[in-house]
Amino acid sequence: MRKYIVAGNWKMNTTVPEGVALAKAVVEKAKDIPANVELVVAPPFTHLASVAEALKGSKVALCAQNCADNEKGAYTGEIAVNMLTSVGCQYTILGHSERRQYYGETDEKLVVKTKLALEAGLKVILCVGENLDERKAGKHFEVVTSQTKNVLYNFNEEDLKNIVIAYEPVWAIGTGETATAAQAQEIHACIRSVIAEKFGITAADDMTILYGGSCKPSNAGELFAQKDVDGGLIGGAALKAEDFIAIATSF
Repeated sequence: MRKYIVAGNWKMNTTVPEGVALAKAVVEKAKDIPANVELVVAPPFTHLASVAEALKGSKVALCAQNCADNEKGAYTGEIAVNMLTSVGCQYTILGHSERRQYYGETDEKLVVKTKLALEAGLKVILCVGENLDERKAGKHFEVVTSQTKNVLYNFNEEDLKNIVIAYEPVWAIGTGETATAAQAQEIHACIRSVIAEKFGITAADDMTILYGGSCKPSNAGELFAQKDVDGGLIGGAALKAEDFIAIATSF
């Protein structure tokens, strides 16, 4: 059965006290969430241990925003997967468009990170998506297909059970622009067909594919009503507990 997920990526926002307060507010309001919807929050690294405490006993999962591509060693400033699991992380986001754009993350590096994360027992939210130039050039299907194949095709059907795909129309992140429900659906369907091509229809049907481009309470219902949209990777709206919960109740 396909799982529905609403994940909040806090990015580089909030202090630790603000993050703990936000997490507690999400936990309090999460009681209204349908049983078949999983809530996930991804605070900055500095917050993880404190937010983990705030989430204890709740049904809200803890997620990191990234992980290192090495297990341990002389890599100043990096965070290893076992460090994440040791503070209670269940997920990590990998390949976010901002990591790709600003820090040069490649598909090859994401294969390494995904392997390390899965081996450590973390679930992975793997991001794919096209930028504005690629969308205007009509290359969006080509870009998303390539990114999906370049990473996922290095894993097996069993690994896929612990991987979630998040489609990010990069041109819609933080711009106030949103892909239409139809645009989101056609890309999500494309991703699912790419998975089916390698792993079969059952694995593709079971894969959770999230929408990650300026999703908010006002458009979440229409997006989530699409056949192949299984939730959202939420940015700005995840910084307000009321908005985050309103999105999660939009199914």
